Amino acid sequence: MRTSHTSAYQEMMINSKLLEVPRGSYQRELNAKRVRKIAAKFDPRLVNPPKVSYRNGHYYVFDGQHTIAVLKLLNGGRDLMIRCIVYTGMTESEEALLFAQQAGEAAKLTPGDKMRAMIYGGDPECMAFLKATESVGLRLDYAQRRGKHRIGCIGTAFEEFKRVGADLYKEALSLIVAAWHGDPESLRAETIQSVTRFIELYRQEYDPRRLVSRLHKTDPLTIYREGRAMGVNMAGYKKYLYQVFCIYNGSSKKKVLPMKF
Repeated sequence: MRTSHTSAYQEMMINSKLLEVPRGSYQRELNAKRVRKIAAKFDPRLVNPPKVSYRNGHYYVFDGQHTIAVLKLLNGGRDLMIRCIVYTGMTESEEALLFAQQAGEAAKLTPGDKMRAMIYGGDPECMAFLKATESVGLRLDYAQRRGKHRIGCIGTAFEEFKRVGADLYKEALSLIVAAWHGDPESLRAETIQSVTRFIELYRQEYDPRRLVSRLHKTDPLTIYREGRAMGVNMAGYKKYLYQVFCIYNGSSKKKVLPMKF
């Protein structure tokens, strides 16, 4: 038996009927289509043992639920003995954090999967990101589907939060909400990133009321459509930032901001 940090672990053969997947907390749903796809090209030599936490008399799978499903499928749907790496002495929060750090072989973690697990595990930066997002009336959609007042572009939003800090991130989101009232199309990655960067660039110069008013009069898809239409004429996020810049300035002669990017 070996020890990692405060947890001991060892390889064990465990009957699959005893392996529990904590989907009600930090785990994602099983992707049956992916399971069938993996099973069709299965090579037992490439299998990584599922990682399991033995806690309160139960074996909780925190990495490898798709591997277990594949092995059962190939066994005619019947339970079987599976070689696992079993950890002892872990809390559920520690399991969640380890889950967020391990992608396994069967299904790569999405930003939503990882964020949900990190938040469940109590990661301070992720918890601060969640608090900042919810403070402006929005929520994170871990399944990453845009919806009314729901952010699906979790990876982009989190990167902006880390880059500019909570205050500027909240300022950008609050203005987007004020302009479009949580319209799903206003919560695209391109819009969140471009509005955040506009505020960062012009924080001491722009008028928040003017920005909200100008955005409100604009179809929320405009930033995405017009930016994409620019093709390679402007690189990366700048072509979407340019749309926010143009929307803000409009045809005004007095309140025009200078182009800084």
